[in-house]
Amino acid sequence: MTTAALRKKLHEYIDSMPERRLAALKPLLSHLADDEEPLYTIEQASPEETAKAREIFKEYKKDPDSFVTYVPAKKRTRK
Repeated sequence: MTTAALRKKLHEYIDSMPERRLAALKPLLSHLADDEEPLYTIEQASPEETAKAREIFKEYKKDPDSFVTYVPAKKRTRK
């Protein structure tokens, strides 16, 4: 899809949106249109965060079977 075609399709989406959703879309589009500000920043972990991560990693190394991946944990909380 060309850039022109993509822009046209996006305009069609916006034109067909209910009025109540336009207000929610404005901050996102405004942010995406501003090239000077990054979408996100990566900060160095604090000493407390680093210590906690090391502690959890040590626990994992001792007993990997006691840890559950994110997906099964997420499924358990939805039931």
